[in-house]
Amino acid sequence: MDAQDKGSDARHGPAEPGVPGPRAPLPGPVPPADGPSGPEPATPPEDERAAGAEEPPRDPSDEPRTGVAALSLRYRIGAALALAVVAVAVCVHLGMTFLHVAPPNTVSKKHSETIADWIYPEFEQNWKLFAPNPLQQNVSVQVRAEIRTPDGGSRTTGWYDLSAQDGRDIDGNPAPSHTQQNELRRAWDFYLSTHDDDNRPVGLRGALSESYLRRIMVMRLDRADAAGRDGEVARVQVRSRTTQVPPPSWSGEKVSDKAVYRVLPWWLLPEDEARGGIG
Repeated sequence: MDAQDKGSDARHGPAEPGVPGPRAPLPGPVPPADGPSGPEPATPPEDERAAGAEEPPRDPSDEPRTGVAALSLRYRIGAALALAVVAVAVCVHLGMTFLHVAPPNTVSKKHSETIADWIYPEFEQNWKLFAPNPLQQNVSVQVRAEIRTPDGGSRTTGWYDLSAQDGRDIDGNPAPSHTQQNELRRAWDFYLSTHDDDNRPVGLRGALSESYLRRIMVMRLDRADAAGRDGEVARVQVRSRTTQVPPPSWSGEKVSDKAVYRVLPWWLLPEDEARGGIG
């Protein structure tokens, strides 16, 4: 039997004993079974699926503009300039305040007049809430006015307790204004620091503190409608009522509960400060 006959016998029948036959071929991939409706469609490659799912790129110029970008060039320049001015003003104010409250140094001594002109009277600072000498008194600032009536007569109002009014505005208010908290109190402290016990001005800022306090009194009387609709405020008078803060019961300290008054003289209002026909 030649080699071709042996190969044919190996494919169609068992090999002879003791003679190894050729290896059987490895099974190939099983073709997918046809479904009930026919063969399954071929799945496209993953990169082709991803490419088909991508949206076409958008032009950034088509996006709607918001905020400052929506303004024209002229208004954007104006907004930038306004922001720069505000930033400079804030930096200057913070610098002046720091030099005012900081210990004396070369810069604050050299520019003391400029710092004082910027700080006084609206932005003056003090540390009376802190140790070692916290404020231990309740000070109430009050005002009354002399009203000139159209018939040539005059009448005097009662005392308006402006500090109590500020206290009512602050009570229950989570964010009271600077005016409600500090304007009247700081104006009174400014006056006391620039006047002696006889209410005579001491130093160059005495007249400034007096005009500042008087202007606040006129504004407060205007709000209270002190003159009514048929008169004008001719003069104002200011006084303070001071009482000691009661000490805690465990301290054993004794203080007087008697109120002490400081009454200022009558101030005649200049023409530009007089108010007539309020209402």
